[in-house]
Amino acid sequence: MTAPDRPARPKVVVTRELTDGVMHRMRELFDATLNREDRALSRSELDAAVADTDVLVPTITDRIDADLLAKASPRLKLIANFGVGVDHIDLHAARERKILVTNTPGVLTEDTADMTMALILSVPRRLGEGEKLIRAGQWDGWKPSGMLGHRVNGKTLGIIGMGRIGRAIARRANGFGIRVIYHNRHRLPEGVEAELGARFADLDTLFGQSDIVSVNCPHTPETHHLVNAHRLSQMRPDAYFVNTARGDIVDENALIEALEQGRIAGAGLDVYVGEPAVDPRLLKLSNTVLLPHMGSATYEGRAAMGEKVIANIRAWTDGHRPPDQVLEGWD
Repeated sequence: MTAPDRPARPKVVVTRELTDGVMHRMRELFDATLNREDRALSRSELDAAVADTDVLVPTITDRIDADLLAKASPRLKLIANFGVGVDHIDLHAARERKILVTNTPGVLTEDTADMTMALILSVPRRLGEGEKLIRAGQWDGWKPSGMLGHRVNGKTLGIIGMGRIGRAIARRANGFGIRVIYHNRHRLPEGVEAELGARFADLDTLFGQSDIVSVNCPHTPETHHLVNAHRLSQMRPDAYFVNTARGDIVDENALIEALEQGRIAGAGLDVYVGEPAVDPRLLKLSNTVLLPHMGSATYEGRAAMGEKVIANIRAWTDGHRPPDQVLEGWD
């Protein structure tokens, strides 16, 4: 599609309520249909949206699969995803229909790394348990044996996925005196490893040597259930598990069984299989810190995500390749 074929003021459907400033800009620049109720759209509402728009702005709560895209109007040529992960979008089906897909990388790195580091500190030091003890009125005062956890200084953190977020976590871990080993699809250059104080390891070694394992890779067919019963069995009983990436990277049943049986010491989770539902077995466990997928939930991060969405739509409207295009291969 060339620039003259693209509408100067495209029709844009935004599936969830975004920040006020971003919504204001959307209305200024585009013929924007907004979701002021901020609820997940039903399947029929998504069907109607793709049938009558130039640009769709979905979030992780929207399943953009091949069946949905088959109902899309020929006008739909851009899916400007509000978020970094695109595992809820059928990229192959989008490619087949020559629909560009963009995302919002880079702006959530520090926020997600902060939250991951918070869990890395919270779980071994039992902060969640301590807070619940106070609220339940069950604390009977300080004692030498009370609420003992494990120090993180001097421990080994295993990071799975050494992209922007993984590297940001490694830098934070250095500040706490934590050793870092990592596994990545491609090994980092030696200079970057030296800067991060990180050592490459295969997955078996990482799970076996880490005091804390943190998942920070994207969810793809290759990483689905990357963390499985076999790998969890390689962790020591005093080791901890943290996931701020995607729930489906982990075999959740295997993780729950390891926690229930005391084969690992605890877990800090911000993501789950089948969100927003959380397995009731996790809720019963005292050795977990459970958060509602809030790793990137800052005012600053959400505003920056929205600005990236707008920038991608404007670039496409002007006939340019969007800066955050996920799929390549056509003009």
